[in-house]
Amino acid sequence: MAKIVLSSLVLVALLHLCGGYKILLVFPLPGKSHHILGAGYAKHLLEAGHEVTYATPFPTNKTTAKYHEIDLSKSVEYFNKHSASILNLKAIIEKEISGDVLSSLPVFIDMLKCSFDNENLVNFLSDTSKEFDAVIVEWLFTDAFAGIASLYNCPLIWSSSMEAHWIVLQLIHEPSNPSFNPNVLSTTIPPFTFFERVANLFTMAVFKAAKYFYLLPRETALYDEFYTPLFAKRGRQLPPYEEVLYNGTFVLTNSHTSLSQPISVPPNVKEIGGYHIDPNTKPLPANLQKIMDEAKHGVIYFSMGTNAKSKDWPDSLKKEFLEVFGGLKQTVLWKFEEQLPNLPKNVHILEWAPQQSILAHPNIRLFITHGGLLSTTETVYFGVPTIVMPYGADQRVNALRAVNKGYAKMVDLSYEMAGDMKVAIEEMLTSTKYSEKVKELSKLYHDRPVPPGAELVHWVEHVVRTRGAPHLRSPALLLPWYQKIYLDLLALVVLALYVIKVVLKLLCRKGNIKVPITKKKTN
Repeated sequence: MAKIVLSSLVLVALLHLCGGYKILLVFPLPGKSHHILGAGYAKHLLEAGHEVTYATPFPTNKTTAKYHEIDLSKSVEYFNKHSASILNLKAIIEKEISGDVLSSLPVFIDMLKCSFDNENLVNFLSDTSKEFDAVIVEWLFTDAFAGIASLYNCPLIWSSSMEAHWIVLQLIHEPSNPSFNPNVLSTTIPPFTFFERVANLFTMAVFKAAKYFYLLPRETALYDEFYTPLFAKRGRQLPPYEEVLYNGTFVLTNSHTSLSQPISVPPNVKEIGGYHIDPNTKPLPANLQKIMDEAKHGVIYFSMGTNAKSKDWPDSLKKEFLEVFGGLKQTVLWKFEEQLPNLPKNVHILEWAPQQSILAHPNIRLFITHGGLLSTTETVYFGVPTIVMPYGADQRVNALRAVNKGYAKMVDLSYEMAGDMKVAIEEMLTSTKYSEKVKELSKLYHDRPVPPGAELVHWVEHVVRTRGAPHLRSPALLLPWYQKIYLDLLALVVLALYVIKVVLKLLCRKGNIKVPITKKKTN
């Protein structure tokens, strides 16, 4: 009897080990915030019993029986070398660089090439013994990694680090309507004025042109060069790039309506914003715990995120920031990459900051942030009012939404911003409406049927079980653009009217019909 029980337990254990799917995660962008999102996928999928291979520029080298990594860290060297050209705060303030996405497109192409040149990725994809049940690819202004799913002949899931904006939606459905939907390149939020609607439409047209004339030819060339030998190793012919682009079966977005706005999407787009947040917040380091516990008037936390460097602030602004912070009763934690001289007693420099643990502390009063979506999500999750200082990408849209929702103030980057920040801090610390509003939104965020991590796992498993979820695939992909906007119908109506006009003219001529002219009789 004992042998039977033991055999049953072994069988159950083997079934558990063999029951998971093999998932390949590809998060190639060398930004730490993007790595946080990729690591979140790995964590939830591993906890669900799946086998995960993670292609990342930030490897942990903690390989296990169910977790493997593809080292893309060479991309970090390139990113650090060129980040000053797109992320330098002083240069953005002085208008030397714009900080917008369009000006960064050449960098995205170069980073794509850098990833394709990585021998670790090439060697891994060249191994014909590897098989996967699904490939999850982070989308960020390049589509060329879609070819990996075609290489393994398995479903492709796009992961959007932002909400489901029109650039992503067109890969699995169709672009959202620009008259009431902002995009990642927008500087305004709805309801739009007439000129804002025109500007939003113009921005879409400009990016479409940049995509068609700049990105697509370069991506196609890199796609052909990179994937042709990999497909040949498997005895297959490389499919056309434009065919591969639309093989995506699902989009998981790092968003939630409590942070953004309702948007019309097909059923194969799901919001999982906040999945990277650990509900079991890790304890603070002992020294930081002591500082926050002893902050009688509360704590203000200041961080510009993981990409832009606070050390790049102009020296005059650093000095003015310290003067503002030094005049406050509150304790200030400033995430900064180096130590600063002449610190006020209430200001503490953190070269590394456990952000979620800081925001979870009961003494936190205010979060000064750049407005990245991870920070925006965390501030709503923990219910902390914010001052937002956007410098590029989607941060301005995030900031405008936060202000519009009533839990934030926005301060534009300038040489006068220290004074503006002081005014914003004083208002937010004296008025309770900001903290009340963010706590209201926090309740809305948490009021969901299942945690975002569980939803992430469910939809990945659903895509694998249904072999790509074809029942959720949008029919919009089957129609050319001119049919979607009924240009063919318009052409038919114009043609019909023209034919009617011609026929009437012919009939009039054939019958020699003359229109009688009535003359008024005069006496």
